[in-house]
Amino acid sequence: MMRGDVRMRPYSPEGIVCLRRIAVSLIIAAGLSSLVAGEDGNGAGSTAVRPRVVILSDCPPIDVIPGGAGYGPPEKRSDPDDVQSMIRLLLCANDLEIQGLVASSATMANVADKRGILDLLTLDDQVDENLRGRDARYPTAEQLRSVTWQGRSGTYGRPATEILGQGKDSEASEAIISLVDRADPRPVWFCVWGGSADLAQALWKVRGTRPPEEVQRFVRKNRIYLIALQDGSGRWLLDNFADLFIIVSERNYQGMFHDARGADAHLSDLAWLNGRLRKGHGLLGAVYPESGWNPKTPGVQEGDSPSFLHLAGAARGRNDPEKPDQPGWGGRFVRPDPARNHGTDDPAGPEVVWRWRAEVQADFALRADWMNDP
Repeated sequence: MMRGDVRMRPYSPEGIVCLRRIAVSLIIAAGLSSLVAGEDGNGAGSTAVRPRVVILSDCPPIDVIPGGAGYGPPEKRSDPDDVQSMIRLLLCANDLEIQGLVASSATMANVADKRGILDLLTLDDQVDENLRGRDARYPTAEQLRSVTWQGRSGTYGRPATEILGQGKDSEASEAIISLVDRADPRPVWFCVWGGSADLAQALWKVRGTRPPEEVQRFVRKNRIYLIALQDGSGRWLLDNFADLFIIVSERNYQGMFHDARGADAHLSDLAWLNGRLRKGHGLLGAVYPESGWNPKTPGVQEGDSPSFLHLAGAARGRNDPEKPDQPGWGGRFVRPDPARNHGTDDPAGPEVVWRWRAEVQADFALRADWMNDP
């Protein structure tokens, strides 16, 4: 063992100090590698307990038409950013245990149709074996199809009194109840990209049909991250369940937008997308929409992605998802009322999300490359 031109005995005081320095260097190097590639450097081998996740998305078809009302049939007019976020989600699926994909209704189309999700899973089926070559925890497309559930259409912008209650159950709301009721002690994280009516309906039914102690047990297993309040059910959840863990991002999610003020747009504009994802990365990469709602500003929109990046970043040691006041890939939140278990946007604004852009996009680009592995 050498330090400069001085030869040291391995177990001399100087030798021990040198060994410690080498060990620290190796640990730091391993940590940097795991940032984008998992604990063993290639995405495989992690034994961490993964969070149970359900996504509620107004995911449109892959030939979605940006621009909103007046541009094509309603079923093709929902926001393309849900397709963008769904593709990133599928590439992050090794760090999450996806237990439900719900077609909900929101934005311009106000149509819930699980066909949009299923069509993306057909493309995922072309690359999932390559992804599992990197990490065996990636689910098969068939596994995800089996937990894709239909929600209700027509709920966007309507008050809770019109979209919750008797006769408002759906395939999704019934499946949510069954999922939370499982013996699994882990909480279920609900990432709500569109309307929350199907989730709220599940809680409405449980509250009306079970004794208080069982309702409380059910409520305590829920973790909810809402991207805005897109129908009246979100406010209903906040008003009726003080103990329910809820994060509401009403503006800070905009830190994902490629043109967010203060952010480095070159890390997520259309040129970046074409070079790292949309060109030469198979069909799943190719269908990533060029823009969100506004085709005149192409690039990453993905306003819904912070909901699951809050968990994916935690898998990289960036935060404890149970503590929303900690900074992380999904943002940072404050708890304005200590009596209520609800977090709202940190006053710092969208910067709490875009400050992580270099890490988040490096992770995304690496995973996109995995789709091409032989």
